Amino acid sequence: MEPIGYLESCFKDKFGTPRQPGLVKRAEARLKIRADLQPEESLQGLEGFSHVWLIWVFHQNKVARFHAKVHPPRLGGESMGLFATRTPHRPNPIGLSLVELVRVEKDGIVVAGADLVDGTPILDIKPYLPEVEAIPTARTGWPAEIAKNPIAVTFDDKAEQLLQEWQMRNPDKALREVIEETLKQDPRPVVYRGFEEGDSPYRSSHAVRLYDVDVHFKFESPTQVRVFDILFMHN
Repeated sequence: MEPIGYLESCFKDKFGTPRQPGLVKRAEARLKIRADLQPEESLQGLEGFSHVWLIWVFHQNKVARFHAKVHPPRLGGESMGLFATRTPHRPNPIGLSLVELVRVEKDGIVVAGADLVDGTPILDIKPYLPEVEAIPTARTGWPAEIAKNPIAVTFDDKAEQLLQEWQMRNPDKALREVIEETLKQDPRPVVYRGFEEGDSPYRSSHAVRLYDVDVHFKFESPTQVRVFDILFMHN
């Protein structure tokens, strides 16, 4: 199989990329379709749909060894059978994401809510059909049993000023919302959690790349994260 194109995403690294679609709703991404696939023809009719499925490749998955059980971050170190999870470490590194279709362009599409890192190879697009694919009575298994603790995001004065400067240059992008929605998912590895208010054997601050900025943050408590700096990256 050959990719039909490669996604241009605001998430530049695996760290910080949402673990599921729809969690960062304001994060837009663009897919340019290969010219030989005649996008001006092959995309006709798609504009009538509000959501689409993206089928794609975990191209940054470098783990070659098969593991029948994995450790989902939300389980805090406990293991689960890989087919009961959406781990990227699969026998075939294929992903499936339901995203909002923002618009159809001449040579591609713009979507929102994608959980994909920049440069992800896309294998296919399929329209979402709610009358046959939405099942309100479906059970959600073990994720339904996990308690969700809301996380509040604040910005230091310096970070707030830098955010405003960036936003003035990029009025079509919702950087504040993308930062907040990303950090509310707690992108830190599991081993870093639980040391917020005491001595930690790990570094206490982190940075995530979004668009062309490095967002530096620190968890003050398990439910409070503070953005203290935003660094502009230069080509």
